[in-house]
Amino acid sequence: MEAALRKLIFLASLGLSVIFWFACYFFYFKWLDCFNEMGRCFDSDTGVVYLEQSKLFWVPLAVLTSCFSFYQLWRLTR
Repeated sequence: MEAALRKLIFLASLGLSVIFWFACYFFYFKWLDCFNEMGRCFDSDTGVVYLEQSKLFWVPLAVLTSCFSFYQLWRLTR
């Protein structure tokens, strides 16, 4: 029972980690060369303004969930 719960927690945290890294790429890293001096990038195709400050939100979430996933994997293999 406990091992199944740990596997479920690991898979959930791994899934969240993938989602957050995906968001990091599409909201920040993809537009890295487009940001102006005010930290904004306008995509004329979609009409969306991307902000350089989004890295302060997406990158820590991605790193924390990745670390938690590695911790859960380590606990599973012990």
